[in-house]
Amino acid sequence: MAQVEAENNKGFRLLPAPSKFEDGVVKFGDRDIKVGGPLPKLSPDEKLIRVTHSLCPACYRLLPATIFEKDEKMYIRKICPDHGEFEDLYYGDVGMYYKFDYWEYEGKGPKVPYVDLKSPCPYNCGLCPMHHQHSALVNLVITNRCDLSCWYCFFYAEKAGYVFEPTLEQIKFMVDQLKRQDTTLVIQVTGGEPTLREDIIEVIKLLRESGVKHIQLNSWGGTFAKMYMSDPDKAVRYAIALREAGVNTVYMSFDGTTRKTNPKNHWEVPYTLEVFRRAGMTSVVLVPTVIKTVNDHDLGNIVKFAARNMDVVRAINFQPVSLTGMMKRNMRAKFRITIPEVLKNVEEQTDGEVTRDSWYPIGTSVVFSRLVEALTGKEQFEMANHPSCGAGTYIYIEWRNGEPHFIPISKFIDLEGLLEYFKEKAEELKEGANKYWIGMKLLYNVRKFIDKEKGPKDFDVYKMLYNVVVSHNYEALGEWHYRTLFLGTMHFMDLYNYDINRVMRCDIHYVVPDGRVIPFCTYNVLNDLYRDKVLREYQIPLDDWIKKHGENSLGDAMKYKRVASTLEKGEVYKQAYKYFGE
Repeated sequence: MAQVEAENNKGFRLLPAPSKFEDGVVKFGDRDIKVGGPLPKLSPDEKLIRVTHSLCPACYRLLPATIFEKDEKMYIRKICPDHGEFEDLYYGDVGMYYKFDYWEYEGKGPKVPYVDLKSPCPYNCGLCPMHHQHSALVNLVITNRCDLSCWYCFFYAEKAGYVFEPTLEQIKFMVDQLKRQDTTLVIQVTGGEPTLREDIIEVIKLLRESGVKHIQLNSWGGTFAKMYMSDPDKAVRYAIALREAGVNTVYMSFDGTTRKTNPKNHWEVPYTLEVFRRAGMTSVVLVPTVIKTVNDHDLGNIVKFAARNMDVVRAINFQPVSLTGMMKRNMRAKFRITIPEVLKNVEEQTDGEVTRDSWYPIGTSVVFSRLVEALTGKEQFEMANHPSCGAGTYIYIEWRNGEPHFIPISKFIDLEGLLEYFKEKAEELKEGANKYWIGMKLLYNVRKFIDKEKGPKDFDVYKMLYNVVVSHNYEALGEWHYRTLFLGTMHFMDLYNYDINRVMRCDIHYVVPDGRVIPFCTYNVLNDLYRDKVLREYQIPLDDWIKKHGENSLGDAMKYKRVASTLEKGEVYKQAYKYFGE
C-alpha cells in the first residue's frame, strides 16, 4: 500500500495525490502536462452560456473553454497553443438545457476525501477535496478477461498484455474504502466479462456480507446464452445461484433490435432473457450505446422490445456514444449524438407517446431526498449530478390490440408542480415547521397534482404514496416499479466535449485496489493516467496466468464463437424478434 502523506478532517489517512502541480505544469508520473491557454472568442451569431475548463484531446493540457449557443444548440470550444482549436457539439437543444438547468443542485460532496490535494481537476483523482458528490454507483472491475474481442476495445486482457483480476482480499479492502463515505453502498460488478471469474459467486457473497445494499452485474449476457444452448437447466441454476448470492440487477448491453443495429449480442439476448425468466432474475436493465447513423433510428423499437419483456426488464439506459481516439471534426459530427437528440428520437419513434417533455434531469431526485431528510432528520442519499449528465422518466405500459402504448408519468402527474410543492415544504421544515403538520398537508395536497382520468385505470398512484409515507408499506411501491418501465439516459464524456464542471459533479465512480475512488470520466477518458496505470500496477503477466489457470483461460481458446444460424433457428429467438424487422 502506498505511503500516506496527510490526514483529512475525519482522522483518516489520505493517500498521496497521483500528480503534482509545479511551475505551471502538472507532473503526472513521467508526463508533464501544461496548464492554460487563450480564452476562445465568439462570433456575433454566438451567445455565451458559460465558461468552464476542458482538455486538449492531443496532450491533455488544461484549457479555458467557452460553452455557447448557436442555431438552438450548444457547443464547446477550446484552443490549445500547441494543437490548435477544437470545437464540438455539447448539447443538442439549448431550450432543453435551460429546462434541466433549473433543477441544478450543489452536491454535498463525499464525507471523507481519499487523496491529498496537489493538482487541479482532473489530475488529482480521487476522490479529492474538490469533488462535489459522494458515490452513487461504484464500478468494481473484477477482471479484464473477456470472451469477446470487440475492435473498439483496448481493455480486454489479450490487447492490454496482462490480466487484471483482484483477489478477494483486495475486493474486501476496496469495499471497506467505500464504506468510509457512510452512504448506501451500490456496486456494479464489471469487467471485462465478470462471469468469466470462476469464483464470482464468492465475490457476490463477499459484497453482500460486507454491507453492499444493491449489487448490479454488468454483462453482455453471452455466458447465460452459451450455457442455455448446451444445458438449459445448468444455465438456470447458475443464474439462480447469482441471484441468491446477492445480485439484484443485471446491466446488459443491448444496442438495437436487429442484426445491423446490435451486432454485439443480437443473437444471444433472447436466450439470456429466457434464462433470467426461468431463474426469477426479474430486474434487467438494457443498455444501448447510441451512435448517430448507426442505431439512433432503432430507439423506439428498443422501448417496445423492453415493453414486451417487462416480466424481466425493468429499465433502459440509453448512453450516447463517447468518441475515443483522435477523430476529425466531420467524423465526430457524423457519429455525435447528445441527450436531446436521443429524447427527440424516442418521441418520434414511439408515435409521440413518450414526449421529450416527459424527461427530467437526475438532479430532480434531490428534491425528494431533501424532503425526506427534512421529515426524518436523517441524512439521505443524494444525486446532484450536472444537468447535462443524464435524465430519466417512468412510463406506464398500456396494451391495446396486442400492441404496447406508453403513458409517461408526466401525463397524469403534474411533476413540475409537485416538485415545486415538495421544495416549498422542505424549506418550511428547515425553518422549523411542525413535521406532523407538514406531513399531513403533504398527504392531503399531493392528490391535487394527480389526474386520475389520464392515468392508469387499474393503479392508484395516490394510494401508493399514502402507503409509503404513512404506513411505510413498500409493497405498492414495488408494484409500481414492476408495472412501469424506467427510461434513463447518461452521457459520459470524451476528450472533445470534456467539461471539468461535470467531472467534479460525477457520482458514478470506480474503486481501485490502491484505495482510491475515481470518477468515471477521468478513469475512462484519461485512461492512460488512471485506468491503465492502476491495472498495470496490479497486473498478472499473461504467461503467469496461463501457467496457473491453463491455456483455455485466455486467448482464442476461450473466445466466443457464434453460430448465428443455430441461434436463429431456436423458437426463443423467433419469438423475441417476431415483432421487429431484420
